[in-house]
Amino acid sequence: MGKNGVFGYELLLDLYGCKPGVCDDLTLCYNFLDEIVGFLGMEKQAPPSIFKSDGARFPDKAGLSGWVPLIESSIVIHTLSPKDFITVDIYCCRGFDQRQAEEFCRRFFAPKNVETQFVERGARYHHESCGYSTKELAHK
Repeated sequence: MGKNGVFGYELLLDLYGCKPGVCDDLTLCYNFLDEIVGFLGMEKQAPPSIFKSDGARFPDKAGLSGWVPLIESSIVIHTLSPKDFITVDIYCCRGFDQRQAEEFCRRFFAPKNVETQFVERGARYHHESCGYSTKELAHK
C-alpha cells in the first residue's frame, strides 16, 4: 500500500524540444524503456515493445510508441518526430522518486523543456467500502 493509502502513482512527463533524431531512434527508445525500470527499482514482466508509426500515412504522428509491462504496472513512451516531442507515463503501484525519473528522461532525450504532472490513483482502493480491497483478496 502506498504512503497515502492509494493504489498507485502516475508521473506524466512532456518533453519539448528533444535532441534532434531521438524521436526516431528505435534502439535509443528501446534502451530507455529497458533501463529506466531497473534505475527506478521496478521489475519487468516482459521485455519492452516498441513500434514505429507510419510517417507516410500519418505525417503528424510520425515517431515511435512503446511500453514495458511491470509487475507494478507499466512505463509508456510516445514520440512525435515533427516536433521533437516525447511523452512518458510512469505508472507504479508503489512509490518512486519522481525527480530521478525526470532526470533519467533528461539524460536520454536532452529536452529543452519538461512539464510534469503527478497523479495518485485509486484513492479508495484499499477502503473496505469500495467493495474491493486487499484485505478481501487475502481471505479468498
